[in-house]
Amino acid sequence: MVNNQEFSKRLQIILEHYHLSASAFADSIDVQRSSISHILSGRNKPSLDFVLKVIQTYSEVDLYWLLNGKGTFPPSKNEEQKLVITKPLQEVSPSTNQSKDRTNDLFSNSSEDISQKSESISEKNTMTSVMSSSKKVERIVIFYADKTFETYLPNS
Repeated sequence: MVNNQEFSKRLQIILEHYHLSASAFADSIDVQRSSISHILSGRNKPSLDFVLKVIQTYSEVDLYWLLNGKGTFPPSKNEEQKLVITKPLQEVSPSTNQSKDRTNDLFSNSSEDISQKSESISEKNTMTSVMSSSKKVERIVIFYADKTFETYLPNS
């Protein structure tokens, strides 16, 4: 189990290492600012989602260190050098036969796709004209993720 007080101390170390305030850290990992405050005060335990967002956003933070306090943070220079890839990547070049086959596969059915798309477009146009003739739009309301909305009224 995660010890709230110890986790709070490790979270504080992360904030100091990156020179961030609690609110800036919350914004950077895309969580509510209050959740950072509650974790730092010991009121709440960190959720799995919270821990994963920290690990994904700050790759230097070791999951095992964050949860259990075992290991080191920030990583020393020797540990950072271990993370560097030492072997050069092999160059991959496609053979000419494969690229020709892919081109044929990609566009072999293109004429069929175009005719199907044009049929679906004509069906949509027909449905739109049927719908517009029998019913009138009163208003259109668009809701945004930031909990705001806009209302559009038709020009009568």
